[in-house]
Amino acid sequence: MEASCVRVLILVACLFPVLVESTVRHYKFNVVMRNTTRLCSTKPIVTVNGRFPGPTLYAREDDTVLVKVVNHVKYNVSIHWHGVRQLRTGWADGPAYITQCPIQPGQSYVYNFTITGQRGTLLWHAHILWLRATVHGAIVILPKRGVPYPFPKPNKEVVVILAEWWKSDTEAVINEALKSGLAPNVSDAHTINGQPGLVSSNCSSPQGEFKLNVENGKSYMLRIINAALNEELFFKIAGHKLTVVEVDATYVKPFKTDTIVIAPGQTTNVILTADQSSGKYMVAASPFMDAPIAVDNNTATATVHYAGTLASSATTFATHAPPKNATPVANNFIDSLRSLNSKKYPAKVPLTVDRSLFFTVGLGINPCPTCKAGNGSRVVASINNVTFVMPTTALLQAHFFKTKGVFTTDFPGNPPSAFNYTGTPPANLQTSNGTKVYRLPYNATVQLVLQDTGIISPENHPLHLHGFNFFAVGKGVGNYNPKKDPKKFNLVDPVERNTISVPSGGWVAIRFLADNPGVWFMHCHLEVHTTWGLKMAFLVDNGKNPNESLLPPPKDLPKC
Repeated sequence: MEASCVRVLILVACLFPVLVESTVRHYKFNVVMRNTTRLCSTKPIVTVNGRFPGPTLYAREDDTVLVKVVNHVKYNVSIHWHGVRQLRTGWADGPAYITQCPIQPGQSYVYNFTITGQRGTLLWHAHILWLRATVHGAIVILPKRGVPYPFPKPNKEVVVILAEWWKSDTEAVINEALKSGLAPNVSDAHTINGQPGLVSSNCSSPQGEFKLNVENGKSYMLRIINAALNEELFFKIAGHKLTVVEVDATYVKPFKTDTIVIAPGQTTNVILTADQSSGKYMVAASPFMDAPIAVDNNTATATVHYAGTLASSATTFATHAPPKNATPVANNFIDSLRSLNSKKYPAKVPLTVDRSLFFTVGLGINPCPTCKAGNGSRVVASINNVTFVMPTTALLQAHFFKTKGVFTTDFPGNPPSAFNYTGTPPANLQTSNGTKVYRLPYNATVQLVLQDTGIISPENHPLHLHGFNFFAVGKGVGNYNPKKDPKKFNLVDPVERNTISVPSGGWVAIRFLADNPGVWFMHCHLEVHTTWGLKMAFLVDNGKNPNESLLPPPKDLPKC
């Protein structure tokens, strides 16, 4: 029997991360500036260990992970381990001013957490400002030694990170938008493993392109991550079907598709079988947005390169990206996702509900006398009409030390007023402001219906819940009907996730067990909406037993 071990991950600036079998090994995330060229523009960007994307973090299920993050840049920094459950270790979750104060320039912090009952692909990223545009990377959690995948083992595994790229500084982009009261500029390109591929631009020199070398007859597991700031993406490979086997580090019933859709923060593992004739096959990542708003229309490209094909040869098999408003393509993929629900990996869906919550998510307009471009108004976002105000003291610290005046526990479980959420907007487009949390008793079973609103425009919102996985038991278009819609819920094998897309002009219902004490952020993973206030937090009380209580903070917890 393999003993439980402590793994401190190699986080060095090398081409390929190494999986180390030592008990304790200390390495660092050095947050540094690096000059890099994309789209014929050279600019300094914030990176981890000088790499874009950042290093892949490897571990096994049940490993304990220690990552020392040292901040060498001018910005405050925090790192979030997106999708890691953080059972009783909320201090290591990472969102700035929620579970920790940020790491200030010249300071450091050791993130210490154990990966319990999880295996698959997740991601890490900065969780402050818009730094995750370039500060992000993969988390690969391997099964316990000797435990096989519940599908044929692939010949090779490859991390594929999708992202966005701005020619200008992203902090300047969002600061200018906040000053004006209007939406920020969209990105200038999408990237696949840091490269845009054959994008259309005024650049006269050739662009870099990621290349996946394959051999005929072999299989490849692609660990696909959407690290983009503001866009859901389609992903497809010319001439090939992809077998989906996992999303958000949970196994699913395998199915074949030619196109996947993946929202920011989500991960999808697919099996690519190299079963075509020799040549170069185009890989495409393009935006999905079925609302009438601006997006980056550029398609990122890469190539699948069969052995025996000349490196100098042109791409022989191209593919066409779906239209950006191809909702049927997206729904076909989303509706095909089902939990594996096997004896070894059961779908533990809460069948009874202690707390039934209904949250509206969407945009609004608030007064802003200094916003000249917005004619004295600014665009905001809210949940249940509350635009979240970030505190200056971390919520988890305020909760643990019982500091008063930082937050209130009166976040509404329902909208303050009912209206036709997907119909004619109400006359009053203004939201309220507050630092409010919703309190849950330990081990409560929660049903949460997330309803999109069309107050300004209906939009899809990828909502991420920290500290928990949840089951997506139902979704629909229009207004949620609490009498009719629950009758169609899937309580047998719904997909289990940590990030879910609320459909444009529709709703989604999730269920989860509040078995993790602490303060847990929930927010839209479109960074512009988070910045505008589409976020809130759950406060989960301690249980009755010592192993059901939040652990005390580490001594090196950053100070505000």
